[in-house]
Formats: sequence, structure tokens, C-alpha cells
Amino acid sequence: MISSYIFRKAWIWILLVGVLLFFGANAALRWTGNPNFFPTVIMLGAFIVPLAYVVFFYEHVRDRNIPVLLLGVCFLVGGALGIIAAGFLHYAVLREADLLGLLKIGIIEESSKLILPILLFLAWRFHHQADGLLFGISAGMGFAALETMGYGLAALIESQGDPAAVEQVLLIRGLLSPAGHAAWTGIVCAVLWGERVKFRRVTINARVLGAFVLAVVLHTAWNAFSLFRLPDALTYTGMITVGILSLGTLLALYHQARLTPAVPVALENLLDLAAEGDEQATLLHQEGNSKK
Repeated sequence: MISSYIFRKAWIWILLVGVLLFFGANAALRWTGNPNFFPTVIMLGAFIVPLAYVVFFYEHVRDRNIPVLLLGVCFLVGGALGIIAAGFLHYAVLREADLLGLLKIGIIEESSKLILPILLFLAWRFHHQADGLLFGISAGMGFAALETMGYGLAALIESQGDPAAVEQVLLIRGLLSPAGHAAWTGIVCAVLWGERVKFRRVTINARVLGAFVLAVVLHTAWNAFSLFRLPDALTYTGMITVGILSLGTLLALYHQARLTPAVPVALENLLDLAAEGDEQATLLHQEGNSKK
């Protein structure tokens, strides 16, 4: 039973093969001392967990209407757009890494990661709440992977080529990434898609704004616990609490999306037309009453 489960799950294979390749590249780096292995080690260490995480959710949603290629584009392009936009905004806005600065980082990065998901949302080719959740997780994990590569390179330079310093950064950020960027962007996109499905039009209401504020607060708290010099017990307790809240909220929305049946595209279009007709009829009725 266990072997058949493993053979049917691509995310497990991605994780297992990726980990083996990472340890192989790392062993080659240490054995030969050849710095040419550093890019391979950093790339594998940064991408293994994010890629496996996205595939895990893709395999477990109720209706997988999103092409794998589009999900990959969301992962790479969405992540790259987020990193580039956040980088420019960080340079233009941030002055100090105090609590206000961390709040600005949260707002900037959570907004930047939404660039490509928002474009897909406005195109509205994928109508299920699970689609939004997948797009959010993909863009968030792409952002996290590219950010981890940057931190890995910075650790390499600052340590003057110490493999142990790079390994530590890759290990910590890789293990923690599911509770970070992917969860926060996934929460916002799942709620954004869910509210549009519910009201049959683009809806930015208190629930959507609340999801974004929650993502920013969780992001800010995560950075505060990890960057400020606090007692170790407080740091670990705080980060674990933020991680549980982030993953718990994401999994609750994921469970909700799985239980929601998908509406066929043809029926979805008919319902949209009916909703537009009702709105036009209401406007005409109001105009008629105003003329009386």
C-alpha cells in the first residue's frame, strides 16, 4: 500500500530525488573543493521544497483545471515579478529595519507577490476557489525560492566560501518556506477567488481586505521574531505560533475549496450573463421609477 502510494505521488518523487541530488552536489563540493558546484547546491536547496509543495497541492485539489505549464509560469514568472518589484520598492521606501520598517516590508512583499495572480484573476479563465489558492501558493513559493537563492549567495559571500554557512541558510529557509510566503499569498488568493465566485463579480470586500491584512500581519510578525534580538525561547515560540496560524488558515481554506464543487465553464458563463441581466433590469427599473 505504501509503495503504491509513493509511485502515484509526484511530489514525493520530486522531494526524494531532489534531496538526493542536493546531497550529491554538496558532497561533490566538499570532496573536490570546486566552487563551480555552489550554483547547483544553492539552486537545488532553494527549489526542492517549494516545487514539491506546489505539486502536493496541485495533486490534492478537487478539480485540476489549471494546466501544469501555467502553474509553472506562475511559479517562476510570478515569483520573479514579485522579487523584482519588491526589490525596487525596498530600495525606494525602506530606511530602517525597525517594526515600522518590517511592516512596510510585509505590505511591499505581499503586494508584489500578487502581481501575476491578480492578472490571472482579472482574466477569469479559472473560476474555482482552489484555482486561486493554487495560483497564490505557486507565486508565493516561486518568490520564496528565488529569495532563498539570494540569501544563499549572500551567505556564500559573507562567509568567504564556507559551505556550512550556505547549507544552514538553505536548510532553515527550505524547511520553513511552506509556513511563509506560500501560505500568506495562498490565503489572500483563495479568499479573493472565493468572494468573486460567491458574488459573481469582482469583489473587494471586508473579507478580502481582512485576508490581505492578516497576511501582512503574519509576515511582519514572522520577520520580527526572526530578525530582532530576542531570547531564543521567545523567538522559537513566536515563529512556531506564526507558522501554525499561517498553515492552519491556509489548510482551512484548502479544505473549504476541496468541498466546493466546480461549476462547468459553460454554466458559469450562463450564470454570469444572468447576473448581468439582473443588474441591467434593476437599473432600468430604478430609472423608470425616477422618471415618474
